[in-house]
Amino acid sequence: MPHLKEKRNSRETIFQGKILNVYKDTVILPNGNQATREVIEHSGAVAVLAIDDQDRIILVKQYRYPIQKSSLEIPAGKLEDGENPLDCAKRELEEETGFQAENWSKIMSFYTSPGFANEIMHLFLATGLTFVGASPDEDELVELYKYSLDEAFNSILQQEIDDAKTINAILWHKIQVGMNS
Repeated sequence: MPHLKEKRNSRETIFQGKILNVYKDTVILPNGNQATREVIEHSGAVAVLAIDDQDRIILVKQYRYPIQKSSLEIPAGKLEDGENPLDCAKRELEEETGFQAENWSKIMSFYTSPGFANEIMHLFLATGLTFVGASPDEDELVELYKYSLDEAFNSILQQEIDDAKTINAILWHKIQVGMNS
């Protein structure tokens, strides 16, 4: 809707980092007024709903410093500059879980927090898994879990899984299974 578009008038760089940049923009609103927008610029990410031959969802648990607790999540990671999302998904699945997948399909792309960040996440389905051995990054300490769809869904209801990308993937899978039964 072009009539809702805000036009950037000025930009102040607040921070430039390894995984994100932060800006303070002054924008002109459609009604002519000015407003300030704080914007996080991110290169994008991928997430993988990996399902093994026993229909179990592959999850990883890792400590997430910003929320000061461990989080149970589907494998995911940041896109490198110019990296193809599917290539990134394959790399992240193997690094974090030790699995390679024979079958890949894109489920969807979505914005993680469009109110203040431009991060887009590409969600993939991976099946036909073969274990080849994990090789996580040096600063990435993860534990591997395998949950049935019902266990994963109940973990959402019990708030044991509270990561948005993981909830999104599990709910998508639950809908697909329901539609096909």
